[in-house]
Amino acid sequence: MFHRLFDLVPGVHFFAKNREGHLMFASKGLLQRYQMASENEILGRTDFDLNPDVMARAYVEDDARLLAGKVEKVERIELWWDQQGMPDWFVVSKLPLRDKQKCVAGVMGLLRRPDESERALPVFQTVARAVDVMRRDYAKPLLIADLARECGESVRQLQRRFQSAFGSSPQEFLIKTRILAAARLLEGTTLTVAEISTRCGFVDASSFTQHFRKRTGVTP
Repeated sequence: MFHRLFDLVPGVHFFAKNREGHLMFASKGLLQRYQMASENEILGRTDFDLNPDVMARAYVEDDARLLAGKVEKVERIELWWDQQGMPDWFVVSKLPLRDKQKCVAGVMGLLRRPDESERALPVFQTVARAVDVMRRDYAKPLLIADLARECGESVRQLQRRFQSAFGSSPQEFLIKTRILAAARLLEGTTLTVAEISTRCGFVDASSFTQHFRKRTGVTP
């Protein structure tokens, strides 16, 4: 039961999943982030049970690489929900979970906030600033050129830094942020699709539906 120690480390969350993606363990920090009172509410669930499809697909793709033995470690920035229900970013480290025969039986991982040394790196400073602007102003008509200027970077530099940190462009990150915000409104309010599209920064309901379907596989 050594993993209980992770509950005592501020800002660090631990999880373990089997080959099918079902959660076998989740530290108290994860339970709190999902607003669950006990392990019974989260054990056995998958990423798709807990997160919007856009996010879950990214998690499962990383897991698949570990399960197939293509990589021994995955470490990158992932989107997670903050306490206000908006997407935020964490450094996620994943390793294969092996059985007594040393066969890969699942995935185990840690989530944590970037530390001071990581935040001092130029890529994190730029990305963090851009992410903060997107999270704050995603409902506004944001232009990537204006965002790059605010971060003191060229558009090309910003594109490169986002690709390094998230594996996607700032344009795609902005769209995903809007879709994640929209998904929360779809699940938790009675607002119409048109009202949600306006609140989340889409040009109109048609554009919102197109982007939503492309990234989730279903319509709003």
